[in-house]
Amino acid sequence: MSTDRIAAANLALTVIQPSEGPFRKLGRKGIDEFRQRLESLDISFLPVDDEILKAPESPLAQPFFIGDFKVGNRWTIHPMEGWDGFINGILSENCIRRWQRFGSSGAKLIWGGEAVAIQEDARANPNQLFYHHDNETAFRTLFNTLTEAHRNRFGTVDDLLVGLQLTHSGRFCKPNDIKRFEPKIAFHHPLLDKKFGIDTSNDSIVLTDDDLQRIRDRYIELAKMAERVGFKFVDVKQCHGYLLHELLSAYDRPGRYGGDFEGRTRLLTEIIEGIKAETNLIVTSRLSAFDTYPYNPDASRTDGKTFGPGIPMQWDGGMPYPGFGLNRDNPSEINLGDPIELISYMKTLGVKAVNISAGSPYYNPHIQRPAFFLPCDAYQLPEDPLLGVARQINVVKLLKEAIPDMPMIGTGYTYLQEHLPNVAQAVVRKGWVDSVGIGRMVLSYPELPADCLEYGELRTPQLICRTFSDCTTGARNGLVSGCFPLDPHYRNSADFAALQALKRK
Repeated sequence: MSTDRIAAANLALTVIQPSEGPFRKLGRKGIDEFRQRLESLDISFLPVDDEILKAPESPLAQPFFIGDFKVGNRWTIHPMEGWDGFINGILSENCIRRWQRFGSSGAKLIWGGEAVAIQEDARANPNQLFYHHDNETAFRTLFNTLTEAHRNRFGTVDDLLVGLQLTHSGRFCKPNDIKRFEPKIAFHHPLLDKKFGIDTSNDSIVLTDDDLQRIRDRYIELAKMAERVGFKFVDVKQCHGYLLHELLSAYDRPGRYGGDFEGRTRLLTEIIEGIKAETNLIVTSRLSAFDTYPYNPDASRTDGKTFGPGIPMQWDGGMPYPGFGLNRDNPSEINLGDPIELISYMKTLGVKAVNISAGSPYYNPHIQRPAFFLPCDAYQLPEDPLLGVARQINVVKLLKEAIPDMPMIGTGYTYLQEHLPNVAQAVVRKGWVDSVGIGRMVLSYPELPADCLEYGELRTPQLICRTFSDCTTGARNGLVSGCFPLDPHYRNSADFAALQALKRK
């Protein structure tokens, strides 16, 4: 597909501009009212089926292949944030419970379960799961918990594909203190350095080529452990501003791991080739297919009680912007030439599927994770969240048209709430995406996929995620990760009271 055709496909969705609020909540009305809402936002192209079909008729019940593995249906569980993996070095009961619920969800593709750091200092928070030879038993516990829950609920795991997500948090490392970044960066980024208080003259935090080679080896070691435990695939994570995603924008980094496309993807290439040489695992990748400016609250509209609406930081660097999947001369515009080139290249490396995300939860969360309520350390909405949902769905559609034989998993559906199954079923039926991934929704309503396929309805609508973002707000402030509003397990915990006090403050 040509760049011109991509740009012309839907200009309203490929140009990211803040708009004036206030915005209306989605509401809990019927399909006709939902379609009217889409039309009012000029996104009526988004397909919506009238009813949720049960298996075996449902498009979401149809199997598909990732490599030689036949995945049993079109539902995927995304990796969760991983803020409560190890507590004082011990695998937490909350983490085990979450993996058990993934297993009983009814989804046949578990994309990573949890983001696992390749080493202790690569963690995004002090409680994140990380690789060390002493931790192998913990990962076996999680894998067995998930697969046994699935077998007990559905009778077989022959069509269940379970992987592990491998990550280095890079710029967003917080291995020792939930409030203190200890960044390891690929290059100095003028806007991100400014937003996160990084001294642009401090080159001691810039990873050297030798550092990156040691990191490569840790990725391969973690993949080998994943295979020993029983995982069938690994996700080499390239999204959300973490290290491998940041390297995709390292246009001005000197040495082997920056500059041209070959240099910016060299570490990725070496990791994938190493994993394939030393294991029999399927290799996949979760990718932020496009980015945009970092956002800050509008200071002129911030008071003592609330942050102002999000506005993009201004770029006046006198050079093309260092970003991936965007127009470097106008970073508010998406450029799908970047991800098309990368996905096509990964296919030649033997990558068997990609999971498409966008942006970063750290500096443009409304792009990455459309929600009506953003985390309390972010900003107020700069656009209707339905635009963010439609943007991600539309981008995956365009990528799928460009590379039709690469299995693709979609992201960003949770804000659709009651209408999530109707849209998910429609986009799979139309061939826009191979599988629909859900993340936050599973924290509150883990059996949503099973209910859709077995009953053709959402049997417990009171559990539908309303995107309050408490699962993020709490965790970013040292509390456990979970759905505090809707899951009694968390609502009845001591952390719930602490969260309420935090939000009031």
